[in-house]
Amino acid sequence: MSVNCSILIPAHNEVGYIEPCLEALLASDETGAAVEVIVMANGCTDATVAVVKGYVEQFAVKNWPLTVLDIVEGGKMRALNAGDDAAQHGARIYVDADVVVSSPLMAQLAEVLDAEAPRYASGGPIVVAQDSAFTRAYARFWESLPFCTHGVPGFGVFAVNAEGRKRWGPFPDIISDDTFVRLSFAPDERYRVSATYRWPMIEGVGPLIKVRRRQDIGVTEVKELYPTLWGNHDALPADAPPIWRRALRDPLGFAAFAIVALGVRMPHAKQERWARGR
Repeated sequence: MSVNCSILIPAHNEVGYIEPCLEALLASDETGAAVEVIVMANGCTDATVAVVKGYVEQFAVKNWPLTVLDIVEGGKMRALNAGDDAAQHGARIYVDADVVVSSPLMAQLAEVLDAEAPRYASGGPIVVAQDSAFTRAYARFWESLPFCTHGVPGFGVFAVNAEGRKRWGPFPDIISDDTFVRLSFAPDERYRVSATYRWPMIEGVGPLIKVRRRQDIGVTEVKELYPTLWGNHDALPADAPPIWRRALRDPLGFAAFAIVALGVRMPHAKQERWARGR
């Protein structure tokens, strides 16, 4: 069985990224239930809106109606709230505009969300780094962290059923929407399906440090503003290999990881709240 789903995609100047995202959704397996796709283009100064509108007919053929919201002012949380307001179905699948899903992912999420109890779900992330040898090394080690190998990290793609979406009202004005939503569910309410998705990592040392710093600020923000949610933070798994063992297995990856970690902690100019790295 599957549940009707709204797929919500916030998009800010995503030409070159949104096309593979939409193509992958078009190639997705049928869910056996109703699906709609909403792209919340926010503050775009490029051709994102026009590009997305060019896919409307293809999605109509698939019987997954595609809606484009052209939101003048930028801001991911504003876009997420606009998408939620427009959504027709209770179950929500939130997808970043630069993510490429595998064909079974949407169907598997729709199936696991078909439950009365609150549920959160995501797939298995495949971290992609194409242009920078440094980023490839960093990504390789980062993928070995318990956060990625255990539990349901949900960066890039996360989904909730209708009861799960009742856990919060409008998205708050915070940095880390994925952390906020994931920690709104206890570990036993979070489900990881077998299907995967491709998530691009920022390329280059400087951009990695910039974005990693923003991500750390976002997690700290959730921890300070919503201390009760932090009780749902995943404990370190008993079977997770210690960092020194992973460092021995991949010394170059560990070196890249350590460089970024040190860079994040170095003195710096005021951090841009919504730094993207690209």
